Amino acid sequence: MRLGDLRGRRVLDVGTGTGTLATALAERYACKVWAVEPSPEMLEIARGRVPRGVGLKLGWAEALPFKDRWFERAAMRLVVHLLDPPRAFAELHRVLKPGGILAIATFDPSHFAGFWLNRLFPSLEAIDRARFPEPEPLRRELAAAGFDEVRFERLSHVRELDRPTALSRIRGRHISTFDLLDDEELVAGTERAERELPDRVEVRLEWLLAVADRPGG
Repeated sequence: MRLGDLRGRRVLDVGTGTGTLATALAERYACKVWAVEPSPEMLEIARGRVPRGVGLKLGWAEALPFKDRWFERAAMRLVVHLLDPPRAFAELHRVLKPGGILAIATFDPSHFAGFWLNRLFPSLEAIDRARFPEPEPLRRELAAAGFDEVRFERLSHVRELDRPTALSRIRGRHISTFDLLDDEELVAGTERAERELPDRVEVRLEWLLAVADRPGG
């Protein structure tokens, strides 16, 4: 994420999940990290993973349990599609200091057409296109919350999964979109994966990074 000068900054990780981003911020940049997560189960996993000194709190992006103007940076990774953006962005504007920076990592609209699970689960592409924000609506929502100078950057990331790992992810319903598919499609797609997945599966991720400034005053 393009958060500018990070070393030693007070950084908020919103929707930390199991603490992956919080860990990276603390270990790579010596940030003073606080992380918030609404799932008690995820938070418990994070507690066993993050470095000492990372603060973890149960909470929601729409009602952040922090005082005004406390953080210098804030980040969200694959979270924005799960939130009420107007309320969450207003809260992030509140807890960031003037001159602070918010970075959002989500999927670019180009990501969905080529996602590796589409042929197994035909409804998945349309569901995700409806859930994830497009750049201009995202810019407008950030501006409405008081942010300015919204910049976008697109990144591509390609990796390979071996067949056992790919099957494990499918069986474990590793993305939240699985919760929105009906049982019949889930069973049929999983059975097809077990029959047809090759030894190596190419996974291409198309990222959209949005960076916004919290103006002074």
